[in-house]
Amino acid sequence: MTEVKKIAHVAILVEDIDDALKFWRDALGLELGHVEEVPSQGAAVAFLPLGDTEVELVQPLGEDSGLAKYLAQRGGGMHHLCFEVEDISAKLEELKAAGVRLINEEASTLEDGRQIAFIHPKSTGGVLVELVQY
Repeated sequence: MTEVKKIAHVAILVEDIDDALKFWRDALGLELGHVEEVPSQGAAVAFLPLGDTEVELVQPLGEDSGLAKYLAQRGGGMHHLCFEVEDISAKLEELKAAGVRLINEEASTLEDGRQIAFIHPKSTGGVLVELVQY
């Protein structure tokens, strides 16, 4: 079985990163690593490192994106939990063989080279799960 290494990040969906930072950075005291746009995901993301993991504040870039629709339907809050895996392709094959419903049957490669894929919440007890391989 392919190893799950750690929780890579917890993603919080927000309407506005600057407004959300008033709590996460200013009140709670988490340090802001950086903010970047991730065009392939239709999002701007603020990375707040915490130990060997991160909190990510995710803001939709456009009103037509899946994230914007999710935000309009459900409001802000926890969006997904991300696990770092050793071999994302092998892990996806293992999950398919176990009957797990996947949103992405193959990993997508982001602008920075990371590979990601999502598992459907219907297979996880209601939590959107992301897998990442660096």
